[in-house]
Amino acid sequence: MKSAHDLVAEAKAHIHEIDLQEAEQAIRAADALIDVREPDEFVQGHIPGAVNIPRGLLEFKLSATQELAPRDLKLVLYCKTSGRAALAAASLKQMGYLQVSSISGGFDAWAEAGKAVQQTSLPSFE
Repeated sequence: MKSAHDLVAEAKAHIHEIDLQEAEQAIRAADALIDVREPDEFVQGHIPGAVNIPRGLLEFKLSATQELAPRDLKLVLYCKTSGRAALAAASLKQMGYLQVSSISGGFDAWAEAGKAVQQTSLPSFE
């Protein structure tokens, strides 16, 4: 029986994973930077310019969003440490997306390297 780590390792063998040095250029060249973490993680901090599409909804959202449906889009994905993003990138590759990259080390590596982080303010209901 395969573990989650086995599935991530298999996915990483078939996707394009980029390091932090490549990430900034790839993000500038991308049509979309997608954070596949959960909304509560995204609100706490994310890479500026990212859109949040949780891993569990990714395939459905991309199929249903006209701007994200073209298979030749340049997409950069990330999650907390790179496991979910690797699985997402492999799934998008299976869907026919041709230019999908995943950031190695994910958001944690990005933040630890001192790169820009944006936080989303939630409205106060008081």
